[in-house]
Amino acid sequence: MTDTSAAAVVDRAIAARADGLIALSQDLHAHPELAFEEEDAARWCGERLSDLGLEVEAGTAGLPTAFRATIGAGPLTVGICAEYDALPGIGHACGHNIIAAAAVGAAAALAPMCDDLGISLVVIGTPAEERGGGKIALLDAGAFDDLDLAMMVHPAPADIERAATLAVRNLAVHYQGKASHASAAPQAGINAADALVVAQVAIGLLRQHLRRADQVHGIVTDGGEAPNVIPSATAACYCVRTTRLERLDPLQRRVEACFEAGATATGCQVTVDADAAYAELRHDTDIGAHYRAAGEAIGRSFADAPGAALPVVVGSTDMGNVSHVVPTIHPMIAIDSRGAMNHEAAFAEAAASASGDLAVTDGARLLARTVASVSSSPTLVARLRAKRAAR
Repeated sequence: MTDTSAAAVVDRAIAARADGLIALSQDLHAHPELAFEEEDAARWCGERLSDLGLEVEAGTAGLPTAFRATIGAGPLTVGICAEYDALPGIGHACGHNIIAAAAVGAAAALAPMCDDLGISLVVIGTPAEERGGGKIALLDAGAFDDLDLAMMVHPAPADIERAATLAVRNLAVHYQGKASHASAAPQAGINAADALVVAQVAIGLLRQHLRRADQVHGIVTDGGEAPNVIPSATAACYCVRTTRLERLDPLQRRVEACFEAGATATGCQVTVDADAAYAELRHDTDIGAHYRAAGEAIGRSFADAPGAALPVVVGSTDMGNVSHVVPTIHPMIAIDSRGAMNHEAAFAEAAASASGDLAVTDGARLLARTVASVSSSPTLVARLRAKRAAR
């Protein structure tokens, strides 16, 4: 099957299922579920994949809202990741409804073509990208071991083949002090809120001495209960980000020293619990070139085209951990967000707009076209399979 004929088959298959894919995206958007709570999303995606003939394993790696769906017996094993968790308060402000529906759409196009393309297709439902690192748990459990390549497509304000991401670790901070009446006996209290204030000031001063791409940011999740009571306990959640995974631990130690300063200054006890680290993305440029060619063929214009001014696209994803093990692409597909960035309420609105619906069908087309194109390149297939054999 030639690239041209495969692309035509893909396009016809997506066009025939467009209404259903858009309906899936809209349903996910209307019913946002937080990390590890994506029961409807996982079920809806799994049911549609089962209807396409894929064998669906629910609860992969002991995660109730993860799944693994498979079809085909070709020598090249292709993995497509579906994210579907939402953000607290602002729902699908990262457009994961589009990601999941596009993954299902790509499977709809590729499933009947597996034999002709010489592929085995795996769609992995990956919960808790926003917080919790579902892909890390799946990776540790071996859910990606048999893949030769992994891919997904993520909505953004622009089409970008290789988005820049940072390594990140989330820190949960808890201070324990002693409550007392804030007016009658302040001397008897140990103020956990003061400890957090000292830590925040220390972090603010630390920022002057960080590398340009290093970031520390967070929120207070518990600041006390009443203004006339010395707070006995406070809590915060902080993100520590940097350009490479190996730089996280040294940066984290400096930030933890700021939290310890708060405890020392006030006499509180402090605990800092760290989540699993998200690694920075490593893009496979050869697979990415096939995606870019597919995107340009359907009229998409890439912000990171040669000679173009590359927009600053930062953030973090657990797909980065996958990319350190399996050749991976994680391109961004543009939706008209009217200037809003991911994680803004206006971006959530755009994810359910006509532009968001187009990203579902175009994203499905581009993922499927990329797989078809990659499978027709013997040199690239040989490299991918050799890398898997060497793992």
